Amino acid sequence: MSYEIKAVLARSSATILQDLAGGISVAIVLIAGLYLPSLF
Repeated sequence: MSYEIKAVLARSSATILQDLAGGISVAIVLIAGLYLPSLF
């Protein structure tokens, strides 16, 4: 299993930071959307 994970990371190393940034931005938008109603 660790061999498969290493192989996937080696193949997608060029886009892994973009995927991570996208995931973080989606989480931030979700959290902001959940807190927005309590501000008004």
